[in-house]
Amino acid sequence: MSKDLIKIRKLVTHYGERKILDGVDLNVEEGEIRVIMGGSGSGKSTLLWHIMGLYQATSGSISVLGQDLDKLKFHEKHELLRKIGVSFQNGALFSSMTIGENVAFPLTEFTELDENTIRIISRMKLEVVNLGGFQKLMPSQLSGGMIKRAALARAIVMDPKLLFFDEPSAGLDPVVASEIDDLILKMRDAMGMTMVVVTHELDSAFKIADKITVLDQGKILLTGTVEEVKNSKIQRVQDLLERRARNDTVDPEEYLKRLTQENYTIS
Repeated sequence: MSKDLIKIRKLVTHYGERKILDGVDLNVEEGEIRVIMGGSGSGKSTLLWHIMGLYQATSGSISVLGQDLDKLKFHEKHELLRKIGVSFQNGALFSSMTIGENVAFPLTEFTELDENTIRIISRMKLEVVNLGGFQKLMPSQLSGGMIKRAALARAIVMDPKLLFFDEPSAGLDPVVASEIDDLILKMRDAMGMTMVVVTHELDSAFKIADKITVLDQGKILLTGTVEEVKNSKIQRVQDLLERRARNDTVDPEEYLKRLTQENYTIS
């Protein structure tokens, strides 16, 4: 029986007075690829940062790998984060380091492995993402797809139990994006990783997801399989899938408040 590696209950968070997440409940099972989708400003990236322990919620609870983030001391959270890998949207590679040095960096910083072992492990991870032999190149010498793959190699170099992606195929041409999707599936199957992927790319989401969670204005509209999402009767879900703009009705009194009251905010 699968166990939940991530449990979120009644999560609420604000940026200033603006509510970004509004009562989010979420479970992610071991070995699952969970895709989080939603329009711009829906709260999907904010949710990811909360799961990673980078933001403090207004209320609610988050458990990751069986540990309540709010109850962890600094060194305990630090140890937990070593079991998590992150592939950032723009790669976030160190421009002054070679690709090999970038991938080896977590091992150099957080382990006592000798230099030769670190070099071998980092090259093995580069082989996994089809970048074998590129370890001496600088990030500036790589294409967009290669940067994504190098960032992925660094994210998995410590063999994390959880792997997070923020827009893994954003800005890539369809062929390269499909290759990134194939790598994600390959790692899940070969390494047994649990993954949370934030994306707005529908083709990618439908290809890799075991389950999809659809966010809108900080609330979960739906969590289900690819087919359940595609066949959803929820209008806003279909709007997102069909890329239709919102057609919210403007309340005249609310509109007037926005124009005339200095401290007025929408919750």
